[in-house]
Amino acid sequence: MNKFISALSLCLPIAFSSTVSATAVEQTKGDFVDKFRQLDEILPTPNVYRSAAGEPGEQYWQQHVDYDIDVALDEKAKRLSGSQKIDYKNNSPHTLKYLWLQLDQNIFKSDSLAERSATFDNALKPMPDAKPAQISFNNLRRLQFMSDNELGYEIANVKDNKGNPLRITIVDTLMRVDLNEPLKPGKSTEFTMDFAFNIVEEDAVGARSGYEHFEKDGNDIFLLAQWFPRLAAYTDYEAWTNKAFLGRGEFTLEFGNYNVDITVPADHIVSATGELTNANKVLSKTQQKRLKDAENAKRPVFIVTEEEALENEKEGTSDTKTWHFKADNVRDFAWASSRKFMWDAKGYHQGGKDQPLVMAMSFYPKEGGDLWKKYSTEAVVHTMEVYSRFSFDYPYPVAQSVNGPVGGMEYPMITFNGPRTELQDDGSRTYSLAEKRFLLGVVIHEVGHIYFPMVVNSDERQWTWMDEGLNSFLDGIAGREWDPNIPWGVEPRDVVSYMKSESQVPIMTQSDSVLHLGPNAYTKPAAALNILREVILGRELFDFAFKEYATRWKYKRPTPADFFRTMEEASGVDLDWFWRGWFYTTDHVDISIDRVYRLSLDTHNPDVDYGRMRSIEQDKPMPLFVKRNQEEGKKLWIERNQDVKDFYDEHDQFTVTNKERNDYQEFLSNLEGWERKALDRAITEQKNYYVLEFSNLGGLVMPILLELTYQDGTKEERVLPAEIWRRSPHKVSKLIVTDKDRELQSITVDPRWETADVDVENNHYPRRIIESRLESYKHKKGDERLKRDTMHNITTELKPVEDDNQKKSLEKNN
Repeated sequence: MNKFISALSLCLPIAFSSTVSATAVEQTKGDFVDKFRQLDEILPTPNVYRSAAGEPGEQYWQQHVDYDIDVALDEKAKRLSGSQKIDYKNNSPHTLKYLWLQLDQNIFKSDSLAERSATFDNALKPMPDAKPAQISFNNLRRLQFMSDNELGYEIANVKDNKGNPLRITIVDTLMRVDLNEPLKPGKSTEFTMDFAFNIVEEDAVGARSGYEHFEKDGNDIFLLAQWFPRLAAYTDYEAWTNKAFLGRGEFTLEFGNYNVDITVPADHIVSATGELTNANKVLSKTQQKRLKDAENAKRPVFIVTEEEALENEKEGTSDTKTWHFKADNVRDFAWASSRKFMWDAKGYHQGGKDQPLVMAMSFYPKEGGDLWKKYSTEAVVHTMEVYSRFSFDYPYPVAQSVNGPVGGMEYPMITFNGPRTELQDDGSRTYSLAEKRFLLGVVIHEVGHIYFPMVVNSDERQWTWMDEGLNSFLDGIAGREWDPNIPWGVEPRDVVSYMKSESQVPIMTQSDSVLHLGPNAYTKPAAALNILREVILGRELFDFAFKEYATRWKYKRPTPADFFRTMEEASGVDLDWFWRGWFYTTDHVDISIDRVYRLSLDTHNPDVDYGRMRSIEQDKPMPLFVKRNQEEGKKLWIERNQDVKDFYDEHDQFTVTNKERNDYQEFLSNLEGWERKALDRAITEQKNYYVLEFSNLGGLVMPILLELTYQDGTKEERVLPAEIWRRSPHKVSKLIVTDKDRELQSITVDPRWETADVDVENNHYPRRIIESRLESYKHKKGDERLKRDTMHNITTELKPVEDDNQKKSLEKNN
């Protein structure tokens, strides 16, 4: 798009008014690189909308959009049809002649930009004798489904509030609505439209929503998201965010209030964004009482039991019911519907029983089994407890986890999560440890997204890391607080393979251009924030600054600059070097300790210094020719001619004479008083002075974490701040002093792998023997196995991860 320029290989909006970084100017003298240069050339210039402190400016604005929607599900035809009234308020200082809406369902059209720009790539270079490219059954199924069905929106009757037609222009996944009268600042406009589309089969297409059909019982689960034409965001930093939906870059939306009527088969259970306002019409009295009882229950209460869900599965009906939901101050609306759903709920009184009640709820079929009964709703509550500590109280009345074909997706107040139990031969259902971890992890992650970006409304279409990276960081904390023995979240070591790969791109790259979205948008930024919290700032400073960011931008739209600036301003620490290295470059961490040598104090006292010098000389290995002469019994000339020996044959060059002692006294007499005291103290204390030499092989400047091991077996930890690299990002040396009885035995850099250092072997001094395995194999089969193992390692480490669904599936399979 012409709205974007490349600076340091990054995608940044022109509206940021940033100039080309001075670091991009080629230097002609030396190889100095200022890794601590401020980000002023890259970050947008502060203005009345966004301050230099990283908070909303005094004239910050954002648009507001209310929706009144009536939608009906045709289960048999797998089709959705609806009508909506949209009330758009222009809070910007600009007059608008037209509005842009997102038509995400158009991504499935055969002539969509996403389909036409899709590539048939083999992510790996073919190995020798590799077979020609092959098409998978999944790809074949997708092609057949899309060719067999008419997909994308049908839009009709777009009219203003007076019933006058409005001219529309559809551009791929966007639609422009030309207003009959310009919309001035501070004014609102209303318009209506009808829409319909055929729902995609999620498993066939690999979408973020759709239906799942169960062959055995003939029923379906419908997960409906991106289902209605939604206003694109109009922002202070980019104006209309009219970038086509290509599938990877998610959503940029406006907050508003929703009033939604959902008509479904009468035996369906519906979960949706917002509060159910007509429970008395869609639930039995018994179910209504259960819902009330769940408010203060210790454990989840079934609103729709498994037995009731099984009965619904058997019946089927042509009757319909309309479920009415209201949601205030949300940026999107999603829902799910199925006759297969059982439904449990538990009230969460955050901050105590007198505080606002949040209903944590789960909806799942029998296939969810005990896994969902035990853990889904409890995981929802646990997520709110942890995330609220790091940000703000959960702001909505409900938080829901719904089981369906999507591995993991998030929307306001509702999440779609995929793990299930496995049917056994005896008809029972069980789950593996991997499935349990998968469920807990995906529920925590997706419910966490209700905070980021559903409330802290970052632009997912541009900066995936702002929601996925921050959320992956927090879901790791929440996961470890559930069970530290489960490998939760992201540790710095998890990003090592990606950071040293040639396929890495800067975190700040626009979502659709990232080569490997999983490690780029989830793992690397989460690892960076872990390091920032645990290594650089410490928990107290980090947690204060992060909470400040969350509360400042609650219900608002932050940019990366707002996050960077808030974290610096609130923590009181200059972090430009950190943001530059981790988010704007492809540098990696590889700090090598190259050399350690010990300094000896030159006291000028020959009775002290000469003895030390003699010891050093005697420690040198004997020259080989001297050693062999001694072994052969050869006598020296002075041994055979004793009568001509003199003083120097009896004493070595380190023998002290009066001359050296007189020189020493003269040296002392010329010292200033403070110099004499310093020398006397140094002689008395007899400290050990060591010089440590380091090189930065990866380019990314980081603190140097040291573990010093002494001759007596004790250990000590020291931290050299990142600023040690400020004058030389390539090589530095550091003098450390220890007590006389604490002589160094060895040194380890980053002993607990806290900085994502890609080569831990050069972190040891002296170097250690590298442990490996000795294996036997037959040559031919061994080569084939080596190829398979290599392919597996590469695909699991570097496979592109398109969304939460694929990310969690990849974690599960590995």
